[in-house]
Amino acid sequence: RRVGLIGDLSVVKFERKMLSSVSRRCFSSAGSYSVAFVGLGNMGASMAENLMGSGVSVKAFDLNKDAVAALAAKGAGSAESLADLKDCDTIITMLPSSPHVKATVETMLEAGWKGKMWIDSSTIDPLVSKSIAEKLASEGVTKLDAPVSGGVKGAAAGTLTFMVGGEKEGLDEAKSYFDAMGANIVHCGANGAGQSAKLCNNLAMAISMIGTSEALNMGEKLGLDPKILAGIMNTSTSRCWSSDSYNPYPGVLEGVPASNDYEGGFGSSLMLKDLGLATAAAGAVKSPTPLGNVTKEIYTMVEGAGLGGKDFGVVLQFLRGSKK
Repeated sequence: RRVGLIGDLSVVKFERKMLSSVSRRCFSSAGSYSVAFVGLGNMGASMAENLMGSGVSVKAFDLNKDAVAALAAKGAGSAESLADLKDCDTIITMLPSSPHVKATVETMLEAGWKGKMWIDSSTIDPLVSKSIAEKLASEGVTKLDAPVSGGVKGAAAGTLTFMVGGEKEGLDEAKSYFDAMGANIVHCGANGAGQSAKLCNNLAMAISMIGTSEALNMGEKLGLDPKILAGIMNTSTSRCWSSDSYNPYPGVLEGVPASNDYEGGFGSSLMLKDLGLATAAAGAVKSPTPLGNVTKEIYTMVEGAGLGGKDFGVVLQFLRGSKK
């Protein structure tokens, strides 16, 4: 289950809590903070920490106060509200959905934020991303959509891939931030292009996770040792990230969610949200997604089985008929 902003929080509650907060200045006794980081979940907390490790001064906000306190203990500034961030020059958001990002932008503008750069690493609707970019541009702000791939391990290691949409000049200006958090920074095109690339990636990732899970489940029922079968798959034509780097069978790999009761990874509910965005985007351009549609149906059932807070590799347990 994601520790941070998403939880069971409704967007309405999110907006009200932000709007009712009292404005403060973004300064501490140590001086000003250059980057405001909003959203300290399983990914965001590590990304913010890596920024700090590169020498960037960061002030953080999340509705989960424990997440803010944990980062503050490592040297970050802590914000009691989004308005506390209004004097930071750059904002980086890592939030669950389009409404959360829109609400954050609206709240910051209403609070009088006059910064110059907004980097959104959330995975949201490409059309929403474009509309936010247009709104911020009218305020003189450069907006980059920069969703990521690489998972919790990549966030912790600073090896994420950033899929960036927006002006190349903006990417060049923000490159030191991306370099602190990732290893592969790819300019995908104009605003919204980064989100489009991320949805294509996650569509393929979800499909491959189900395929990997089906094969491992079938192999186990046929009497094969899952570790042996995974080893064969990882050196054969079925090799993929879902098997060799993020295997969904408990005990096959150490340090992945499957070996930690499917905790601490990318939640199945978030994957379902991304699949909804991906299939909607595909429908808008008349690109057929027969496997994507079935995959969305399966993750709908996974969520319905009470597994939405577990890492999306828990689909293996769903296929086994277990609510582990």
